[in-house]
Amino acid sequence: MREDFTSELKVAMKAGDKVRVGAIRMITAALKDKDIEARGLGKTVSDDDILALLQKMVKSRQESLEIYEKAGRDDLAQQESGEIAVIRSFLPEPLDDSAVEAAIAAAIAETGAASIKDMGKVVAALKAKYAGRMDFAKASAGVKAKLNAA
Repeated sequence: MREDFTSELKVAMKAGDKVRVGAIRMITAALKDKDIEARGLGKTVSDDDILALLQKMVKSRQESLEIYEKAGRDDLAQQESGEIAVIRSFLPEPLDDSAVEAAIAAAIAETGAASIKDMGKVVAALKAKYAGRMDFAKASAGVKAKLNAA
């Protein structure tokens, strides 16, 4: 994924796309911070970690976008939505609701989860398979509902 950021940055710079250049530079800066943090812990940053970082960045910008829209700051809202679009271009296509339901059911069956005590195992299995493709806050609620119904 790191190579994607570098090559896309070059393309955006040649095209003069200031919004895309700024957003990609922001991603690479956040990634460098993550690398430094991981190095201190003796770890390396995997592609799954990068996907999680990108999702976190999108979520943060969506919250800012809502605040700017409520405050009537269309200029800042437009900048945030541009950054969101660029960041999302690096994320895999998210699963739709029916696919999320099916993935939850499969993960429950796969882990043998029988009660709410097994929720951590199920969510961990989902994170391992669907990193970057699923909103895990919503997925956790779905897992909880299914395990409570069981």
